[in-house]
Amino acid sequence: MNDRTEQMDDLQLVALPSAVGCTEMFVRFSLTEWALRPMREAASEVARAMAEAVVAAADPAGPGMMIARVRLSGGDLIMEIESPREVRAPAAPPGGHTGVVDLGAGRCLLWASLPLPGGMEASAVPLPRRQRRPSQAAAIEAAREPVDTDPDVMQRILYGLASRHDRHQR
Repeated sequence: MNDRTEQMDDLQLVALPSAVGCTEMFVRFSLTEWALRPMREAASEVARAMAEAVVAAADPAGPGMMIARVRLSGGDLIMEIESPREVRAPAAPPGGHTGVVDLGAGRCLLWASLPLPGGMEASAVPLPRRQRRPSQAAAIEAAREPVDTDPDVMQRILYGLASRHDRHQR
């Protein structure tokens, strides 16, 4: 079994009640993006319970920041929340595990893990491509459009750049 983290995403939030829904949506979005839709319900419920525990422990006058994190490691989906205050771990989800790690200075890390479906390993999860490239339709459209440069427009741009450069050298 390989316990290397294959994919991770995190979100920093203020530990206020709105963070609960944001954490739940963040987990749902991440699992949708990672093609793990069958896990969305169970994982978002676990993430909601963890976020509720963190928000309940926060001081409303100075709630602090919390970090919600999801990652794929080995055969598990791991959800973590860094809390600005000490918090007890919620009940373990069916088939999963939970725990709390003391980070010092009153901070702690809540975590919960759920097994990936069908004994899948994290390295087998199809991850999204993160390349900036135009869609096929946009590339075809760009190829059709002739690139004409108006000499007057280019002259104005060059004049403006030269004027700005002269002002900065004085």
